[in-house]
Amino acid sequence: MIQTADVREWRTHDVVDSGGHRIGALEAVYVDTSTDEPAMATVLVGLPTRHRLVFVPLDGAIVGPGYVKVDYDKALVKKSPSIGTDDVLLAEDEEAVFRYYDLTYRPGAKGERQLARR
Repeated sequence: MIQTADVREWRTHDVVDSGGHRIGALEAVYVDTSTDEPAMATVLVGLPTRHRLVFVPLDGAIVGPGYVKVDYDKALVKKSPSIGTDDVLLAEDEEAVFRYYDLTYRPGAKGERQLARR
């Protein structure tokens, strides 16, 4: 798993699926607010004039020189919930990202967000 202290170093590195197919460039890492461990990444995908950021979980991710390999297929990731390159993930949209990957969404006891961008 990616170490919290290293996550900023991986920005712009390739994100590849388990078969080694390039999905896109890592844009940001989101940590789980309850553990401060990396939980999701945004990946820059799309055509040069129509980029967007898609979300992919980092559970089981492997970091190598110049890449982050995720346990999810490229086609699945590219269809995941997305935001514009200048947008932020709204609190009310967080649960949809987790639901898309069949992951449990656990907001804080007082409704705090589960994800925080690093």
